[in-house]
Amino acid sequence: MKKPSKRLLGRIISVALAVVFQVLWIIFAVFVLRNRFPFVDALIEIASIVAILWIVSKDINPAYKLAWTILILAVPVAGAVIYVMFGKSRLGKDMQEKLDESFQEASQYLVQDEEIRGKLENESKAAMRQSMYISEKAGFPVYQKTTTKYFKVGEELYSTLLDELKAAEHYIFMEYFIIDDGEMWQGILDILEMKARLGLDVRLIYDDWGCASTMPQEFQMALQRRGIRCEVFNPLLPIASVFLNNRDHRKITVIDGHTGFTGGINLADEYINRKERFGYWKDTGVMLKGEAVWSFTVMFLQMWSVLSHDKINYGKYRPHEWHTQEFEDDGFVQPYGDTPLDHETVGESVYLNIINRAKEYVYIFTPYLITDNEVITALCLAAKSGIDVRIVTPGIPDKKLVFLLTRSYYETLLKAGVRIFEYKPGFLHAKSFVCDDKIATVGTINLDYRSLYLHFECGVWMYGSQAVMQIKEDALNILEECREVTLEDCQNKSAATRIGQSILRLFAPLL
Repeated sequence: MKKPSKRLLGRIISVALAVVFQVLWIIFAVFVLRNRFPFVDALIEIASIVAILWIVSKDINPAYKLAWTILILAVPVAGAVIYVMFGKSRLGKDMQEKLDESFQEASQYLVQDEEIRGKLENESKAAMRQSMYISEKAGFPVYQKTTTKYFKVGEELYSTLLDELKAAEHYIFMEYFIIDDGEMWQGILDILEMKARLGLDVRLIYDDWGCASTMPQEFQMALQRRGIRCEVFNPLLPIASVFLNNRDHRKITVIDGHTGFTGGINLADEYINRKERFGYWKDTGVMLKGEAVWSFTVMFLQMWSVLSHDKINYGKYRPHEWHTQEFEDDGFVQPYGDTPLDHETVGESVYLNIINRAKEYVYIFTPYLITDNEVITALCLAAKSGIDVRIVTPGIPDKKLVFLLTRSYYETLLKAGVRIFEYKPGFLHAKSFVCDDKIATVGTINLDYRSLYLHFECGVWMYGSQAVMQIKEDALNILEECREVTLEDCQNKSAATRIGQSILRLFAPLL
């Protein structure tokens, strides 16, 4: 499945130009009206004030309010138009209604077993409170009877993923943000096609924005010709829409209902270091086997039902439908999803719960550190309270402006006692937290505004599972390959760098 690079580039450019043209046309039309009708100026001022009051009254992050307010005040016409078209951190009405209906239908299949919750409470009341937040606010229960395996690099996960895909007997569900033609994807595609020919139910969801530069527009049809059922999230169209803001950033594989994968690893060669981009690519993932995989199955089917309009018989995909033996125990395991439409920042709240309830240490992997005041305050307070807080970020960035913005947060954190390390071998794309030898989470959720507020994301919260100590061991080993950032490094910045970072900080929520 070769990708015609010129056509791919043409597709992106044509869509981008069409969207920019629409925005500029609207702005131009408003300016023409201003020149022709004097009262339009007054209407624009009133509209700008109304827009700002509307933004301020919204129950959204204060950083968003500040960024949009500054933009509208600085360029009233352009700022207001851009806000109306792209500023709402929600989906289009039709898509939101479909998702609400699908989530409501699926909720009856995600019921918390109170006996398991009671067992977790006996182990740790603080951990039970963290778990209870996820089950009550995100709707995903905590499970036992599930084993966990952590992968410290993409190569390890890929090898295991191929073995598990080959062992599939009934169905394979995959949902990914980025797919790029290469060794990794071809290895997976060969298995998917073979399994589809054997009669297995093979389905794939991919984000069209994530694949815009890697796969041709006819990618979906090409897969369907191979017997792979395929749906596209957010098809890339030359229309300016609020929907462009939201992306399916999840990475999920479910096999026969009892084996699941997630983490930061997309289906592209740089994630398994078959292609070098930004030095060595460090990423992480986790495999689950057991009853907790059910939450990922439901998560996938929820999205599938919205995109395909299929009626889903959830019951036929349960873990024990094809696995009659009892699963092994490995602590408590709780997969969870986050959506931009429920006004509940689940991904951020899971992170905050871990930081705020830490007793000894919190070690964090994140490719981007572009977050809000709540997370910065929590990290600083933890460090000031004697908690060993360490954050690992990339040594070689994938986006230079974003990395400049990430570094702008260092000084505040370092002054509070947080230790920051940059991964010297290359780009760190992992999103992992580990705390006090007991609690960890691995998933797709970056510490940036897009992941925390605009994207569909997922992760796995774990208590007392073997993966927890595997993550800690990986963190300690990685620190030996890092350069520790000092306060002196931050204070020796040029005036131009400081000014640039200050400007970027103002508009961080819009990047």
